[in-house]
Amino acid sequence: MATTLSTMALRREARRPARRIPAPEPEPAAEGGATSIGEAREAAKGCHRCSLWRNATQTVFGEGPESADVIFVGEQPGDQEDLAGKPFVGPAGRVFDSILDDAEIDRRKVYVTNAVKHFKFEPRGKRRIHSKPNAGEIQACRWWLDKELDLIKPNLVVALGATAAQSLLGKAVPIIRMRGDVVEREDGLRVFLTIHPSFILRIRDQEDKEAERGRFLKDMRKVKQLMGA
Repeated sequence: MATTLSTMALRREARRPARRIPAPEPEPAAEGGATSIGEAREAAKGCHRCSLWRNATQTVFGEGPESADVIFVGEQPGDQEDLAGKPFVGPAGRVFDSILDDAEIDRRKVYVTNAVKHFKFEPRGKRRIHSKPNAGEIQACRWWLDKELDLIKPNLVVALGATAAQSLLGKAVPIIRMRGDVVEREDGLRVFLTIHPSFILRIRDQEDKEAERGRFLKDMRKVKQLMGA
């Protein structure tokens, strides 16, 4: 059974001082161009900033209200996201949605995106197997993430996994050790660190899987509290 934090514990967590870290240097062009998420999404359809566009079906841009208080950032679109053109609609997305519901976070009111906007994969027969983006691809695509952050101006960003954290913080961080921490960038942006929900799917033992789901639910309840802090 998932562990539930007490209200007092959640309040203490929300008041805990955040770690501070310099914001990554912005891409020079990120300040210009699109003036709305809709315009940015349209512009991203023709993105050739790295080579991933060559094999992907399409750019998968972020989705959600431009007035969102929180942005969830994953790694990259998967196979189903690449085909649908929408973030977090595959197996990991279904786990994500279920846990957001349990944490009483309305996905319709948050913005969900990825650090990398094209699906990187290796063909294996008829299947396309996920391949982790490299540092250059993460850096190239940060132009779009910076634009999303600039347009939405969230109160909180949730880094779902190591790739998202690297994109947001400009360096690799130990997600497992820092999980549940809030890192405050020098520009004032608060970044909450946790795992990517796909991690839960990769656990084979059912008992361990349920335990990890409970830990992720605990993280999302912290996020719920921080959204109003």
